[in-house]
Amino acid sequence: MSIERHVIVDEARSWLGTPYVHQASVKGAGTDCLGLLRGVWRAVLGGEPEAVPTYSMDWSEPQGEERLWAAARRHLIEKSREDTVMGDVLLFRMCDGRVAKHVGIVSQSESVLRFIHAYSGYGVVENTLSDPWRRRVVACFEFPLENK
Repeated sequence: MSIERHVIVDEARSWLGTPYVHQASVKGAGTDCLGLLRGVWRAVLGGEPEAVPTYSMDWSEPQGEERLWAAARRHLIEKSREDTVMGDVLLFRMCDGRVAKHVGIVSQSESVLRFIHAYSGYGVVENTLSDPWRRRVVACFEFPLENK
């Protein structure tokens, strides 16, 4: 069975307005960016592929370890950033020289790219992938949609 990409986007949009709560993943109650991705995964693919360990706001910056990127590579399919389409997952490096620690889901790929993400102080929002955001993208992934 194949899952259509719009199902991913529809589920992500159903989280819009959910408040930002660090380490949470409950639609309507609270989530962070990883929690949003986890919630969409649960709704679209079923159970989460691994338990998420407790993580701090700085993720693994003190150690310099790309833990989020490594987890994405374990469970998602990495692809070229130039081939980004609706339903893909973007990984962001918020500051040069720091680890990648933010994710969002591409919600529109025609004309102007848009993405849905949970952002501290704003909750789950949908934004244009403007130049400042685009410069922070370090990787693009797709959900493993086939044979689910």
